[in-house]
Amino acid sequence: MGRRRQARLSAGVCAMYPNLKLQLWSTGMKQNRLARILGMDETMLSKVINGFRQATPDIRKRIAGLLQADEAWLFQQQSAELDHKSERESN
Repeated sequence: MGRRRQARLSAGVCAMYPNLKLQLWSTGMKQNRLARILGMDETMLSKVINGFRQATPDIRKRIAGLLQADEAWLFQQQSAELDHKSERESN
């Protein structure tokens, strides 16, 4: 696991784009196909989708156009608090 990801996870916060995941699923577009169309590495696209990297404004617009969805809606972030302390206390 990379240092940045490890640091983010240990901090207890993981940001993601659930609307982007939902739109990919509802359109039937596979992540690897979208990455190919965008001319982007699939790993990098995965990091964007899961909130570990920022997409450039150009990539955001292109993704929104390809998925036929509103850019602002697609890229609404949701933070998932990972409370490791309370997990340990409950065990």
